[in-house]
Amino acid sequence: MSTSSDPTVQPVPASVVQQVDAADVTLSNPKRAVIALGSNLGNRLETLQGAVDALEDTPGLRVKAVSPVYETQPSGVEPGSQPTYFNAVVLVKTTLPPSALLERGHAIEEAFERVRDERWGPRTLDVDIVAYQDVVSHDPVLTLPHPRAHERAFVLVPWYDVDPEAVVPGRGAVTELLAAVGRTGVEPRADLELRLPE
Repeated sequence: MSTSSDPTVQPVPASVVQQVDAADVTLSNPKRAVIALGSNLGNRLETLQGAVDALEDTPGLRVKAVSPVYETQPSGVEPGSQPTYFNAVVLVKTTLPPSALLERGHAIEEAFERVRDERWGPRTLDVDIVAYQDVVSHDPVLTLPHPRAHERAFVLVPWYDVDPEAVVPGRGAVTELLAAVGRTGVEPRADLELRLPE
């Protein structure tokens, strides 16, 4: 029986919950987050696998599911001017707040020598927080859910694979959003596979 349905249970003050979360390394009361990975430079599959492993190595974070790999054309550039992307989506449970998760994502990108010198430029690695629980935030540093996730097939297709019931907070069900944008240009790579960390 879940405690949330028991009217006699008193709510615990948030400050106490935070202290308990901080002290418990076994992920007490974790939050769900969806992270999109993309790479179009170097050994793309190896890079994506390295990102999955680095996420799993993050204290206070557990990788719960990894999507199939998809190959997509870069957006916003001349066709053929850049290598294609490999994309995947990872579901995690974490006690990290969104800001710390964002910092970790940037650190993982930098470990793979990501250079942010050009909008729509080629990337060794993109680590994007797509959603965090049901949080809707317009913070310019980390907008949640990701401001373009609901219109990007390369995020919606693999997200649907790992969580068919998923909802983009404030935007609607992934299955409906995907039906609207379609799967054109998102090619499944059944010959490639990302492993869940041991």
